Amino acid sequence: MPTESISMRKLKEILRLKYQAELSHRKIGVSLSLSPGTVSTYINRAKLMGIESWPLPTHWDDVKLNKQFIQTKIKPRTAIPLPNWLMFHPQLKKKGVTKQLLWQEYIERNPDNHYSYPQMCRIYKDWLSRQQPSMRQVHQYGEKLFIDYCGPTLPITDPETGERHGAQIFVAVMGGSNYTFAEATSSQKLEDWVMSHVRAFQFFGAVPDIIVPDNLRSATTRACKYDPDLNPTYQQLAAHYNVAIIPARPLRPKDKAKAENGVLIVERWIMAVLRHETFYSLMQLNLRISELLIRLNTKKFQKLPGNRVSEYHTHELPAMRPLPLIDYQYTFIKKVRVNVDYHVEVNQHYYSVPYGLLRQKIEAHVSDKMVKMYHQNQLVAQHLRAQRIGGYSTLVEHMPKSHQDYATWTPERLKEWAGKLGDAVLQWVEHKLASHLHPQQSGKVCFGLLSLSKHYPQSRLNAACQRALDTGCYRLENIKIILKKNLDKAVCEAEPIDRLAGIKHDNVRGQGYYH
Repeated sequence: MPTESISMRKLKEILRLKYQAELSHRKIGVSLSLSPGTVSTYINRAKLMGIESWPLPTHWDDVKLNKQFIQTKIKPRTAIPLPNWLMFHPQLKKKGVTKQLLWQEYIERNPDNHYSYPQMCRIYKDWLSRQQPSMRQVHQYGEKLFIDYCGPTLPITDPETGERHGAQIFVAVMGGSNYTFAEATSSQKLEDWVMSHVRAFQFFGAVPDIIVPDNLRSATTRACKYDPDLNPTYQQLAAHYNVAIIPARPLRPKDKAKAENGVLIVERWIMAVLRHETFYSLMQLNLRISELLIRLNTKKFQKLPGNRVSEYHTHELPAMRPLPLIDYQYTFIKKVRVNVDYHVEVNQHYYSVPYGLLRQKIEAHVSDKMVKMYHQNQLVAQHLRAQRIGGYSTLVEHMPKSHQDYATWTPERLKEWAGKLGDAVLQWVEHKLASHLHPQQSGKVCFGLLSLSKHYPQSRLNAACQRALDTGCYRLENIKIILKKNLDKAVCEAEPIDRLAGIKHDNVRGQGYYH
């Protein structure tokens, strides 16, 4: 069977879980929805290339990883086909049908590539022993944290309108001690989901090896319906705390028995107690939940000595890893495409990136204070987060050279440039700059005038400006017409003729009439 094709994100997660989290290939496969064989294939290829640690060496960037692991295909070994056990097994219940007969039919279908009769019988016996096993789940201390939401909600009342909104109840249960955390959130959306994990880790004061969520709707991307990757934001949380995420399998109630039992206990010992109380904010509700959590976790076990708190601190906490030294900061990650103006849109604000990335897809990492842009996992731009809708945050170094020249102009620079082209050019620019309240209103026009020096001799541009000054023309289009029609070379009348000066009439009043 060919090696399963995977994304770059999954490849790097395989290497992180192997060399940093030190998980088995089977657990890595369950966490990433891959077969153990696929995980082993990529780990073995990494070893052949000298990759046996995390973080990766700096020379192993995404481009090189993609070439060596994703684009390079390995010719698969020819696997020996097995009988279809789901069809093989019922046949044995029929009268006269034996394993020897079924083996003969099997080798007729696969004459050149088949198992011997003893081998087939051994494999069949092994398969049969694994069907519908029943065993008590024994969870190691410090290994797994089970995550789920309660089905019912608790109402929060708006103090002004009286409108009621159902708060979601997040539950986290440690597998070994049943030590329980619960809190109310406004929704099950990604940010609430992720930050509830953070507060759970803070509550426990340590980190488990594995997170087992019951439902990953808030934690997966929508890009692939059949083989979803973990949501990048959720994956970043896992990487920050160095944990593996292994979701409970659908239709496997034993996988999530611990979480469902924890939810049931929270519903009985916390939500039922609060059913007659009225809350006007999440903070008020969570204060009451924290009080009842103390009572729940210190309640004595029925058949065992101690309680959840003593069991946790005695056995589970010593087996867990400490919290990271750096606090986790929620970062929303989204893929964006660079527009033709070398800006990307994030929450209706536009941030610049290097112009060489035009039309490329990049990742925007959005935190409370910063917006960082990554291309192939390399930081290419970062900005302070802005809230102005429709606004632009632009760095000059992201612009092409021609745009930088315009963006960095000042009135002083324009005057200096104009003075080098001639006195008339300088006078025209000074007049234009003084004619507007803000220099930016006339700066573009002045920049356009001075740029004409690339197409016309300095003497002609100076003469055109002199003619414009003499005739009171202060539009850039006037200068262009003068140059285009060679009017800068024509003699300009020294003083315009006033054709009304000689007219005398009783209805024509001079300026002295008004004083």
